[in-house]
Amino acid sequence: MRVADKFDFKQFSVYHDRSSIKVGTDAVLVGAWADVTQAKRILDVGTGSGVIALMLAQRTHETTQIDAIDISKNDCEQAQENIIRSPWPTRISILHKSLQLLENGPYDLIVSNPPYFINSYRPPTITRANARHAETLTHHELLFHAKRLLNPTGKVTVVLPFTEANQLQQTAELVGFHCTKRCTFQSRIDKPIERILLEYQLIENSTNEEKLVLYDGNSEWSVAYRALTKDFYLKF
Repeated sequence: MRVADKFDFKQFSVYHDRSSIKVGTDAVLVGAWADVTQAKRILDVGTGSGVIALMLAQRTHETTQIDAIDISKNDCEQAQENIIRSPWPTRISILHKSLQLLENGPYDLIVSNPPYFINSYRPPTITRANARHAETLTHHELLFHAKRLLNPTGKVTVVLPFTEANQLQQTAELVGFHCTKRCTFQSRIDKPIERILLEYQLIENSTNEEKLVLYDGNSEWSVAYRALTKDFYLKF
């Protein structure tokens, strides 16, 4: 197998040669940033290779259970293989099911690196299109069903590009969610914001604003990014 088909972390490895989307910065960001405090039951929506579920398993207590769902059979099969090889094979359940049909709640934390392209060129393959285009799971459906499956004091955490994140915020307000934490992410301080990490709760509270920059002025990973991901990347 080619090296590019596998991504090695400190405590586990993720094979993604058959996954719709390869392991990338978005997944690592949300997997490391999501607040797992007191989360006993977690749902990973659109798990792909299973990388976010594995990161959350590493960060949580041994009694925490994680359900990871995906509508792609290939993704579920590869995620299952990655889970079996990991240190937490009994704590993560891979379910070949859509969020719309899931009845396994309530969850204390729901995490997703969701589809986000709405009106754009579609990839040539159906699996990649489903993974990146918000047609099989619209943002309204994501939040509506998250609310249905969420513990009343639970949290929903997502990562999206700048424009789509602002659109999601409008939808969240209509559904009844309140943004309790927001983190902007950019590759360099002089570059546009590329991603926004968002945390929502049904309980109204003030929004904690954060900023994260990938590279410092010396083209090295910033202190803040290293601190966030130090438990995962091999280079640290």
